[in-house]
Amino acid sequence: MEACHSPQQSSVTSYGAMALAIITLEAFPGMWINAFLVCVLCIAWVKKKILNSNEKILLLLGCSRFCYLCFSWVYCCLSTTYPNYLHVQPTFQLIIFFQSFFNCSNLWVSASLSVFYCIKIANFRNSFFIYLKLKTDRIVSWLLLTSLLSALAIGIIAYDIAVTQLSINRNSTGQGNFSKVRGKVDENFFQIYFIYGFGIITSFTAVISSALLLLFSLWRHKCKMQKNSMNSFSMDAHIKAMKSILSFFIMYSINFIFLILLPINSTKKENYVAFLSLLFLYAFPGVHSLILIFSNPKLEKTLIRILSCVKCKDCMR
Repeated sequence: MEACHSPQQSSVTSYGAMALAIITLEAFPGMWINAFLVCVLCIAWVKKKILNSNEKILLLLGCSRFCYLCFSWVYCCLSTTYPNYLHVQPTFQLIIFFQSFFNCSNLWVSASLSVFYCIKIANFRNSFFIYLKLKTDRIVSWLLLTSLLSALAIGIIAYDIAVTQLSINRNSTGQGNFSKVRGKVDENFFQIYFIYGFGIITSFTAVISSALLLLFSLWRHKCKMQKNSMNSFSMDAHIKAMKSILSFFIMYSINFIFLILLPINSTKKENYVAFLSLLFLYAFPGVHSLILIFSNPKLEKTLIRILSCVKCKDCMR
């Protein structure tokens, strides 16, 4: 669970206002970018009546990121401006459930996209890898289903913790009740951070492995083209693909570090590391989706056409 306000009561107003302002500037562009991604893919789905594996992953990724940013911003806004409203059932529990669900689905679907690119683009002669290439569509369906079920499990546990947390606030006057409920909270927090950490590490491992394999395959193919004196256009395309994969690899690695640091530092008085973590975590869904749009020729052309239309309308005014 993420927090947007400092535990220091004396600096809640300034810290919370600054956090809300910066996170709003990051969340709304990110929501717009992912909404564009979802709308374009849905229109293509209606026209073609079918989506390929890549489009399925991008559609689910865009939906999960848009919803994650939306619920995270609502939680941040309420915790900063109307913190008492979060104690009204079931507002707090539902926000925490959906925020956790969409955050984990975002991580797992991102990992699925990385695995898909590795299977589709990398060129290895291993029999198992060839089998994976032939069964790509079925593998993608199972990956997406597993991602949603894993995210649902995290969301349910987070909801249970939110219910228990509210019970602590109501029973804090009775020392016996407080100790009993507090023990349950500690147990539940251990469960969610164990499962949450396992999910993060597993998705990160999938991203790292697939990215390294794909980079190795592209680098090996580039070396072969250099030996055979292939044209520079193919060489530039491979170098561009390697740069794109490397940028995602670096971004996802930084995102992983901040995901680990956030729960560790969120309980400390000096919350600047947690604040820095939130800044990157809110920026990542929008920035990475923008990179995916510009790496897809159809999405890039559609975005440029929309932006040019908006610019023309502004000029006419």
